[in-house]
Amino acid sequence: MTGTRRRVTQQDIARMTGVSQATVSLVLNGRADGDVRIAPETRERVLQALRRTGYVARHNRILGVFAEELGDLYHPYLAGIEERAEQVGCDLLLLTGAPVVDGRRRIFHQDNRLRLTDGCILLGRSLEPGELARLTAEGHPFVSVGRRDDARGPLPYVGADHRRATAARVRDAVALGHRRLVYVDSSRGRGGPVLGEGIGSVSHADRLEGFAAAGVGPESHADRLEGFAAAAAEAGVDGRQLTIAGSSPADVLDALHADGRTCVFVEAFTDGVSLARVAAERGLRVPEDLSFVALGDPVRLAATDLDFTGYRIPRREMGRQAVEVLAGMLTGADGPTQRILECPPVTGATLAAA
Repeated sequence: MTGTRRRVTQQDIARMTGVSQATVSLVLNGRADGDVRIAPETRERVLQALRRTGYVARHNRILGVFAEELGDLYHPYLAGIEERAEQVGCDLLLLTGAPVVDGRRRIFHQDNRLRLTDGCILLGRSLEPGELARLTAEGHPFVSVGRRDDARGPLPYVGADHRRATAARVRDAVALGHRRLVYVDSSRGRGGPVLGEGIGSVSHADRLEGFAAAGVGPESHADRLEGFAAAAAEAGVDGRQLTIAGSSPADVLDALHADGRTCVFVEAFTDGVSLARVAAERGLRVPEDLSFVALGDPVRLAATDLDFTGYRIPRREMGRQAVEVLAGMLTGADGPTQRILECPPVTGATLAAA
């Protein structure tokens, strides 16, 4: 053979599997049509042929966007995705018809339109590992916004460098004389700030034990916790972890006061707001009596006059670069399929000398 290899078509798949082109199209679109029902063994035979030939519908210039949920949190990501997609000449298909099962929105379902897209960008803090594995197995290109771990092999993503940004803020606190730091852990609940298992030391050796490995919280949580623990250990200061599980902000503040903590690292912005409010009610000044560091931008807004010290998550740029990575994958361009972006620091006004 000479010249460029011909692209595999739906007609080729139909001939290979002994079905009609219409059946191949229905399988690609992930649905049945009217009274047409595709037998499971027929569907699997077509899918195997698609995987074996590497067929992907890459001529539509349509990028899918799957969001675990829609809200203010995802608006900057979507703005960046839209901006870069327009620049590369692609339309966007927002996959909003996915059902919610066991509290999670599913990528795959009977009527999904995933195969109409050339590739997909995934937004979510706790995407189902099985669905990521299926995307990989079926050869459908995707890029995750947010770092993803997978024991079966590397997944393409554009993430934020939470580890380095958190460690930098720990070093800032240490430089200001803080020697008793605490990481308020929000990974085990989405309610208000609560006091649970008490304050325990974070060992640099096993700081992630029972968290990311057990699927508790997203990878970004593990990165923040690791950055906190590593920087505290390197500086030789007392860095502790406070796991939350059911008490009030007042109970949390009681625990922090009893243990002599002077600087509080909050994973959730709302936790910082609630704790600072209770501290003010008790006559404590922020940051003179108690310092706070917020690890990232607010996920849920909370009314406060405080300008929290911390760092920004480059959400818009993450969306833009996710499109760049996906476009490169679709065109076969060389380049990294995993990118970690720097988180700009925020000086704020909630961190002062111990």
